[in-house]
Amino acid sequence: MGLDPVIHAPVRLQIVALLAAAEEAEFAFVRDQVEVSDSVLSKHASALEAAGYVDIRKGYVGKRPRTWLKLSARGRQAYLAHVAALQAIVARSGLRLTPE
Repeated sequence: MGLDPVIHAPVRLQIVALLAAAEEAEFAFVRDQVEVSDSVLSKHASALEAAGYVDIRKGYVGKRPRTWLKLSARGRQAYLAHVAALQAIVARSGLRLTPE
């Protein structure tokens, strides 16, 4: 399996990598960690949701609206396959990623 064009965009890769390490993450946390604007995160999150890689949940904390992002099972599989493809590319170069 090769690189996934949905995940390959740098911002999307950062979003998916962040979500892979969490059960669920609040929109503002993801935005701050990835260092993008609300509109940029919203655009990329929507693309990931359309691909079935991210689940978006909306709700309220008190009276304030909130949005949470969660990596779906399909998204986790796609992320792992994408990382494996990247590792295979690096391995072919002979570059060692760990110090000796």
